[in-house]
Amino acid sequence: MLGTLDRTPPPFFRQGPSALTKLVLCTALALFLMAADARFTMTQPLRAAMATLLLPAVRLLDLPVAGWRAALDYAGGLRSALSQVQSLEARLAQQAERSSRVDRLTQENERLRALLELRPAVTVKSQAAEVLYEAPDPFSRKVFLDRGSQHGIVAGSPVINEDGVLGQVTRVYPLSSEVTLLVDKDAAIPVLNARTEHRSAAFGGGGSGHTMELRFMAGNDDVQTGDVLTTSGVDGVYPAGLQVARVTAVDRRSDSAFARITLAPTALPDGVRHVLVLEPLAAQQPPRPQPPEPERGASKPHRGGRR
Repeated sequence: MLGTLDRTPPPFFRQGPSALTKLVLCTALALFLMAADARFTMTQPLRAAMATLLLPAVRLLDLPVAGWRAALDYAGGLRSALSQVQSLEARLAQQAERSSRVDRLTQENERLRALLELRPAVTVKSQAAEVLYEAPDPFSRKVFLDRGSQHGIVAGSPVINEDGVLGQVTRVYPLSSEVTLLVDKDAAIPVLNARTEHRSAAFGGGGSGHTMELRFMAGNDDVQTGDVLTTSGVDGVYPAGLQVARVTAVDRRSDSAFARITLAPTALPDGVRHVLVLEPLAAQQPPRPQPPEPERGASKPHRGGRR
């Protein structure tokens, strides 16, 4: 019975060109349309019409995804806000406790000063200034400020910023002033080691780098890398407690009695725009007592023995 079946294809499939011919024609048509669209943008109107017609459907299908993303963003933002609120509350509590402790210490300091009959702490006056430009001299590190003698600036005034001491006013003009930076080769400042309470003097390293050094320090002095140096306040210029530099290297040489100690200033002069000019500490301190003058007509003591 299988032999009697008709295995020839129906007439529908025998009509027209062959499958290979159709494949070649469709391929050629696709290549033509791609080339024409890339060259002459022939299908751009059709693409724009299809995009316009399908836009409502795309937005409708995108609504669940957009809603899910918005819910995730809201939940994440809520968690972040709660975390920030908790962190700020903790910091506020710490600052309140610190402020209370500072108030207590201030009151205790005032009571102790009154008990010991000490003079009140010096209140340092200051005024803001702006850096105009840096001195063109390649062998020095100096800058010029937009404040001068007309604004109350005097020679010797310390210049600081939020990081520490920058330098000292060395020349004053009517509308400007010259500041010698701590890294200048001729600069020097008395310092105090915050760890050991040992006084010394820091000098500028000079050159184009931002380095300083402690000179004339014995090789066995207790100076370590990382020590913070502040102003000592005994020179009558800088108030005590201002950060100056940090020890970066200590070279104890066996062939020398002094150690070579390199410092890095805490206030870097590059990029500084606004500074504070302080009044010299000596302007608010009591004058130094002068030695008594000898009375006129008083006979000088005879230093010799009997003649």
